[in-house]
Amino acid sequence: MDYKFLEIERDAHIATLWLNRPERLNTLSPEVMAEIEQAARSFLEDEETRVVIFAGRGKHFCAGADLQARQDANAAPPSLLMARRQSGLGGRMIRAISEMKQVTIAAVHGAGAGGGCCIPVACDFRIGSDDCKIGYPEVQRGMNLMWGALPQCVHLIGPARAKRMIMLGNLEPAETLLEWGFLDEVVPREELMDRALEMAADYAARPPIAVQMIKESVNAVANAFDAATMHMDVDQNILSSKTEDLQEGIAAFLEKREPEFKGR
Repeated sequence: MDYKFLEIERDAHIATLWLNRPERLNTLSPEVMAEIEQAARSFLEDEETRVVIFAGRGKHFCAGADLQARQDANAAPPSLLMARRQSGLGGRMIRAISEMKQVTIAAVHGAGAGGGCCIPVACDFRIGSDDCKIGYPEVQRGMNLMWGALPQCVHLIGPARAKRMIMLGNLEPAETLLEWGFLDEVVPREELMDRALEMAADYAARPPIAVQMIKESVNAVANAFDAATMHMDVDQNILSSKTEDLQEGIAAFLEKREPEFKGR
């Protein structure tokens, strides 16, 4: 299938899914997220691929949500009914990645911000370049973290570090993320894809039925209560979207200035 914002390369049992919107820093518009969801689901019918690498073209892996697209959508807001459904797109995209049968590896370079952090966390393994910075800046825009991403972060690095990472919204450097266990490996940028392919080859050489059953079992144990605890994050986001703080956060980001939040 042809995609507008993605490229999928296949070599034997390994596929690489490239985010291919470099002129927009691979930001996630609704159209991009729909393609990622569709592509992830398409691997359910793929018997040959055993490992999928997620990577980004251009300067950054993914700079997060396309805030300009969000502002454009706010110019003609949908009904509350449709707003709830449309706000669920990011969560569906992340679930589609999490539920892939194949082993998944994120190869992150440059910035992995917001949704660009959620995608790697939804993968089984994460390799970062030594110059990468990853984090959840949503709070700096006056938003909550959604897409079911919060418990996945807690599973990786524990509650205290997850609070720091999500409450402050800073992009953390590769060395810190490796120490915390957020990244599995850090390599020089020029070696990133070679190392991702090397890791992929190790998993692709194992018996796929056993590997995929192990993945499903581990995920079932680790994520058993995630849906129960995060079923309201879409509604929390809709609530935060009504605040003056969110409008100030987005405006400050687009105007390249520090926001002034007032709790309104």
